[in-house]
Amino acid sequence: MDVTPDTNEQPVLLPEPKRLGALSRLAPEPMKVILNWGRRYSLWVFNFGLACCAIEFIAASMARHDFIRLGVIPFAPGPRQADLMVVSGTVTDKMAPAVKRLYEQMPEPKYVISFGACSNCGGPYWDSYSVTKGVDQIIPVDVYVPGCPPRPEALLQGILKLQEKIAQESLGDRYATHRPSTAALQSGLVRGPETPGTRAADGGAGTDAGEAGR
Repeated sequence: MDVTPDTNEQPVLLPEPKRLGALSRLAPEPMKVILNWGRRYSLWVFNFGLACCAIEFIAASMARHDFIRLGVIPFAPGPRQADLMVVSGTVTDKMAPAVKRLYEQMPEPKYVISFGACSNCGGPYWDSYSVTKGVDQIIPVDVYVPGCPPRPEALLQGILKLQEKIAQESLGDRYATHRPSTAALQSGLVRGPETPGTRAADGGAGTDAGEAGR
């Protein structure tokens, strides 16, 4: 049984979200603190597991380490609902376009943790013809977690470092200077409004085809 939703050949353009603009720099300091506090402790994670490091990510989300206590919510429904992408494993040249496209679909503000030596620089496969020499070659990375594979405690430390970075962010720098990418404003799963007469034309064509088949 195929449960994959039908996609449109021509993606539908979604409305561009409004940005705060230059006035965000004039926001009171307590407001900045509250917004940064809320974002740092409500990170929805989109795990891009490509190799064995993804197993350590799963271990970090289990009861023993439990990074939910740090305000990190694992397994977001998709990139459009995620704040943080964790790239764990070897990024190949064939997979690189998919990583970049999913990153572009994430809404601002968005963050990336490169988890493991393979994601950082290619790891033991860095000299392979098919391996990207680090995920930072295609998308910006906020925190690097070394190791092959890293321990779950290393991921927890990386999350804490990212939260420290978020706490020091400026509203203007984060919201006003970044424009949503084209991929973030398109969706192949949303159907646009039908043009009047399209349904009748399609029905007529189907009838003619059926009669021709008879």
